[in-house]
Amino acid sequence: MFAHPATVLDEAADGGRLGIRTSADGADWPAVRDRVFGRIDPDVEDAAEFREGQDHVTVYAGEAAFTGPRTLSVELESGEVVEVSGDQVVIAAGSRPLVPPIEGLDTLRAPAAAPPMQPDAPGEADWYTSDDVMRMPALPRRLGVLGGGYVGVELAHVFAAYGSQVTQVDVADTLVSNQDAEVATMFTRFARQQWDVRTGTSLERVERTPTGVLMHLSGEQAGSGTVEVDALLLAVGRRPNGDRLDLDRGGVEVDDDGVVVVDEHQRTTADGVWALGDVSSHTPLKHAANHDARVVKHNLHHADDPSQMVAADHDNVPSAVFSSPQVASVGLTEEQAREQGVDLAVGRHTYAEIAYGWAMEDDHLGPAGDGTDAEGADLEHFVKLLGDRATGRLVGAHLIGPQASVLVQPLIMAISHGVEVRGLARSMYWIHPALTEVVENALLKLEADLDA
Repeated sequence: MFAHPATVLDEAADGGRLGIRTSADGADWPAVRDRVFGRIDPDVEDAAEFREGQDHVTVYAGEAAFTGPRTLSVELESGEVVEVSGDQVVIAAGSRPLVPPIEGLDTLRAPAAAPPMQPDAPGEADWYTSDDVMRMPALPRRLGVLGGGYVGVELAHVFAAYGSQVTQVDVADTLVSNQDAEVATMFTRFARQQWDVRTGTSLERVERTPTGVLMHLSGEQAGSGTVEVDALLLAVGRRPNGDRLDLDRGGVEVDDDGVVVVDEHQRTTADGVWALGDVSSHTPLKHAANHDARVVKHNLHHADDPSQMVAADHDNVPSAVFSSPQVASVGLTEEQAREQGVDLAVGRHTYAEIAYGWAMEDDHLGPAGDGTDAEGADLEHFVKLLGDRATGRLVGAHLIGPQASVLVQPLIMAISHGVEVRGLARSMYWIHPALTEVVENALLKLEADLDA
């Protein structure tokens, strides 16, 4: 809900490339923030009231921890402690932003909790996480972002589009470094056109100054060694909340990363205890948690008959990055496929090669309008597909460009159902001149490479 207005601002600012006279003067931060939370907070409250109003549901609002097998103690907001037990227990405790041990962070003003329907919360602070940065009282003139993963690049885009001067720091050589290397490299080039990106760089310490927060940097792109910002966003990952539940007392095991161990049916190592979502997943994505929830719901009805249970599919979890440009992927990256010894075929097609891409002037990206960045490197939106010559099946799909999160959907279906690539592009109509033709042509190129 914050990314879409940022994209609208980007498109307005880019109108001149299409011969359109437009202007974009940034965002009215309080108006955007209050509109978003004016929808979200009432929905959260309505959901809580719905649960509490069910005859078969008892809600205990408080901190819970295991005291034994399928038994928990809950400290209520009133201070009272109650014991809760059941034949089946589901752990859905989620995760929280990781706050790294940065020297000097404890001397800065930390964000306070943000109750629903209090748009000015968490109040002015020196640093934030993704849990509270969207509620900050005013748009920072200068924002530092630590971390180059999904959350970091999405929020860097949001605040840069809204008018903040953003400096993003990440220790990896590229942003979104868990994506296919070609996509990550291209995304980093695009990001550098929009905000200050410092890859291969670490944040060593921070200190408060009379005019802001001073970030002390080291590494390849540390520059002068310091950057002053008005606020710092920590976006270096998330930590599962299992460490707060005394899981060992309930017989529930976790792996070395603190993730609850589950089998294919989402059962933990403790009899009658299930887990779903971020607390038991190395893929902390909402649609992955939704998938887990459907599996657990079904299997709870068949807990006494494992033959009727369904298995979770965590092999091909898709992802999308709602930044500028969008990124979407499913399956193996090229690097993973080659490491696994896949006899790889590749089909790659750019947006600039299709009719809709012409309409977008996609071959004229970049500051000079010649499809290159300031250093002369190519700037392209594209679809890259990976196929296995041995099976003829699609094993990976990687997209970067407008609407990538939508264009990836038929490719998710193809990988999930093991559809053979040969004939896939020819087995259905592809609307002309829709953006989906970039997927069609990438499939045709992949088919040709499979047959080469």
